[in-house]
Amino acid sequence: MSEPVIHTTHLTRCYRGLAAVQDLTLSVERGEIYGFLGPNGAGKTTTLLMLLGIVTPTTGEVYLWGRRLREDPCPLKRRIGVVGEQDYFYDHLTAEEYLSVFADLYEVRGKRERIGSLLERLGLQGFRSLPARDFSRGMKQKLSLARALLHEPELLVLDEPVSGLDPHGIVEVRRLLLERNQRGMTILISSHLLSEVERTAHRVGILHHGRLIREDSIAGLRVMLRRDAEVEIQLLEPVPGAADMLAALPCVRHVAGAGDRLSVTVEGETDMRGVLSRTISARGGVIVGMRLREPSLEDAFLTLTERDVDQWTS
Repeated sequence: MSEPVIHTTHLTRCYRGLAAVQDLTLSVERGEIYGFLGPNGAGKTTTLLMLLGIVTPTTGEVYLWGRRLREDPCPLKRRIGVVGEQDYFYDHLTAEEYLSVFADLYEVRGKRERIGSLLERLGLQGFRSLPARDFSRGMKQKLSLARALLHEPELLVLDEPVSGLDPHGIVEVRRLLLERNQRGMTILISSHLLSEVERTAHRVGILHHGRLIREDSIAGLRVMLRRDAEVEIQLLEPVPGAADMLAALPCVRHVAGAGDRLSVTVEGETDMRGVLSRTISARGGVIVGMRLREPSLEDAFLTLTERDVDQWTS
């Protein structure tokens, strides 16, 4: 088995006696998209700065591709592309000039074609001669991503990558990241936007008060949460007494909603949709839609960080 692209051991960073990151051990495998999650102030940015060699850990080690970062930082950093939450731009340079500076730094071959391709892919081709100071926040975010991808990095590190983007831009960036990942690029996404990470990540790590409280696949987190199931039912028209009949079933914990839309919470993991359907049909009702609601990454995040931190870390 190949070495993880990122591996940390007992990573800790203290500021004036306060631990921003505590005893963090995580691994990001080659070719995966890893979602690094946590609320503002959880320690995500501090962790990224240590992974990139910008901040020195108080204790612990960072390994990239099996090599200790502090021993050989420059060759390792050349293999990484980074988009920060608030990147710095040379405002007097045009988009094309800005990318050209970094293409020269990375010794990118065929830089004009490479720059043109990325600007086209991110919808910035028509703005290539516009100074960066005239870019919107979302356009600057795309320009940062183009700069990070110039040298075809093996590892892409993104801090809030869709910040400032409109819905069309979010879809555009998501597709680009998935394409790059399918070609073998490893991607680490640090974010508090759970819905976006849920769409792309293979695994997630959840950081809370500087500690990694859970590391798992999206499917694994859902299994952890599946205590009761929630079934959403849409009826052709309201059925008098349907909610009371459903609530009387032994498997049903709670019924919410009214009219032609009901939400039924059933006990345990057993699929009870057949029982619910027969009960409504016996009352003369017609079901036009029934969906078993899967727990989301947001459900996992709230469960772990607000209610069950002690349970899952003990």
